[in-house]
Amino acid sequence: MSRIQQHFDDMMTYALDQLTGKEDLTAWLSAESSDFVRINQSRVRQAGHVTQSNLSLRLVNSGRHALQGLTLTGDADSDKARISGVITSLREVVAAVAPDPHLLLCESAESVIDIGSNQLPTAAEATQVLLDASQDADLVGIWASGPIHAGFASSWGQRSFHTRHAYHVDFSVHLSGDKAVKAEHAGFEFTPQDLTDKVSAAKIQLTKMRRTPVTVRPGDYRAWLSPAAVGELVGLLAWDGFGAKSQQTRQSPLQRIVDGTASLSPLVSISESPTSGVAPRFGSAGFLRPAEVPLISAGRHAGSLVSPRSAQEYGLNTTGAGESPDSLTMATGSLADADVLRELGTGIYVGNLWYTNWSDRPAGRLTGMTRFATFWVENGELVAPLSVMRFDDTLERMLGSELIALGNHAPLSLSSDTYEKRSTGSVQLPGALLRQIRFTL
Repeated sequence: MSRIQQHFDDMMTYALDQLTGKEDLTAWLSAESSDFVRINQSRVRQAGHVTQSNLSLRLVNSGRHALQGLTLTGDADSDKARISGVITSLREVVAAVAPDPHLLLCESAESVIDIGSNQLPTAAEATQVLLDASQDADLVGIWASGPIHAGFASSWGQRSFHTRHAYHVDFSVHLSGDKAVKAEHAGFEFTPQDLTDKVSAAKIQLTKMRRTPVTVRPGDYRAWLSPAAVGELVGLLAWDGFGAKSQQTRQSPLQRIVDGTASLSPLVSISESPTSGVAPRFGSAGFLRPAEVPLISAGRHAGSLVSPRSAQEYGLNTTGAGESPDSLTMATGSLADADVLRELGTGIYVGNLWYTNWSDRPAGRLTGMTRFATFWVENGELVAPLSVMRFDDTLERMLGSELIALGNHAPLSLSSDTYEKRSTGSVQLPGALLRQIRFTL
């Protein structure tokens, strides 16, 4: 048992001893020990380490409940005093609030202990690989690595704990002005050559950016969307597309597909797969999450993400956590990377999309800009970078009627968000070849 897991277990034993009468308690731990390195112009500009453990305690009594968070210091006496104070404060709030009709907590003692192995390099070792690979290129980016922990405990006997050792590097190589190639690399087992190859591929694309940009008229164009570009499209759906509440209240941009009046391409199958990413197999209410939750199967609605509150409100079975996916996967197709340009023929190779947003949410219509390594292609050859363009199209077209093929691999992409803490979000998505995508300006 790691030190953080042992401390969490000890603090929960103490916290549960403070309960009286009909009180119940749940606890959710979110912790990390992370290295960060910021690079600019292929030089290290900032390096640091963050260790933090945040604990949320929920006191429940006869359907009434209240939640409060605190930071654990790692010192037993100090943390016990803070926990005792929080429970006293929660007890006063619970006595004053009304019962919550939508409260649903896991009363099972079944626990999950899932501790991933540590196969990460030191931040210094990984940074040196990155700098050696960049050589004379103007590389800017951030490296983040280290263990991420989650824990849940309750007065009903559950003691779940989860640890994943992951790394993520988000970088760009720049030419001049807004001409750059953006890439990322992430995983759980670090191989130096894989990162070197990723940087080399970005540098090769950067040489194509030296050519005079091509400007094309607005209209419909055959296009290849890279996995990163597909990620921008699917990422919008994470807002409220797959959640039970948004679908029950008919606010989902996938509502036509949920209702069965429309469908995506039979090539498209999307699932929430907690075992594939960084997020734990249990949620903050203690419910265990299925290994897979099918959301779209062969283009048709297959299921929803159902939070405990939505399960209680709408009489559904919970999928254990929230209603935004954090470990999203899409089934791959048959198109190999080496064949992408030949199959594209003449059209647009979209490396990244930017500023994506809904232009008509009920219709599943979204808009955004091309950015970074987006190229005009003729007869299977990259001709030149494409001037920035705006697209405006629907999911039913891009992932439906206009979808020709999907790539045959779906690289792991970990979220680079570090607001308050490192994100546990991840996606595994293939690229997509489209018969046409609509550019408006």
